[in-house]
Amino acid sequence: MHAISGGLLHGKRIMITGASSGIGAAAARLFTAEGASVVLMARRGKPLCQLAEDIAALGGRAVPVAGDVTSTDDVKRAVSAAVEFFGGLDAAFNNAGWGARGTDLHETDDAAYEQIMDVNVRGVWNCLRRQIPVMLEQRTGGTIVNTSSTAGIFATGALAPYVAAKHAVLGLTKAAAAEYGNRGIRVNALVVGTTRTELTEEALRSRPERPVASRAIQRRMADPTEVAQAAAWLCSDRSSFVTGGAVPVDGGCSAV
Repeated sequence: MHAISGGLLHGKRIMITGASSGIGAAAARLFTAEGASVVLMARRGKPLCQLAEDIAALGGRAVPVAGDVTSTDDVKRAVSAAVEFFGGLDAAFNNAGWGARGTDLHETDDAAYEQIMDVNVRGVWNCLRRQIPVMLEQRTGGTIVNTSSTAGIFATGALAPYVAAKHAVLGLTKAAAAEYGNRGIRVNALVVGTTRTELTEEALRSRPERPVASRAIQRRMADPTEVAQAAAWLCSDRSSFVTGGAVPVDGGCSAV
């Protein structure tokens, strides 16, 4: 997929977390094809660098920054890379997350709770705290998209801490949208349904008896690119009157 001259995200400088696979990697390919320059952040450096090389081979601009969103220093490095290499930050797709199906609440250990809350909630928190000051300093506004889930609006069968964490992502999204809307920064969340990613495949292998996407109107899993398309729209100027939203990309799961 080659870069599109004058594409949906032409000239945008965008940070993407969780970018080494799944939705994040699909977003990296799509955003650069639509004309954006991207900073890619994920814990796994090797696939991240390979993705950046693949994008460059197609004429796109991508800078890989290996790091963990639970680390404020790592997030700061990624945001600083956007400023250093591209001169600023116009948008961000805070997509990194972690969760699982499995044990009932009373059987879930503290380590699982802490990891889920750290990655999904603290990760978004760290990103917002580092991204927003850059956007404010530029005085040109910006747009931020956080990845939530259908687990952010009802219990899906995922671990209880994951359901709580994705509810918290929606809360952070709404609070940030309200606080910074009059300063030109829009903040939205994607309510993502079951998507074919490494994490989903792992969950299916561990609990094959649990049905997938059985509640959705479209009885299938999403392709990561379908979610990336929604994120691209929210990162673009075409969604200029949308903020504080919980935008469903769930095959109709939240409609029934």
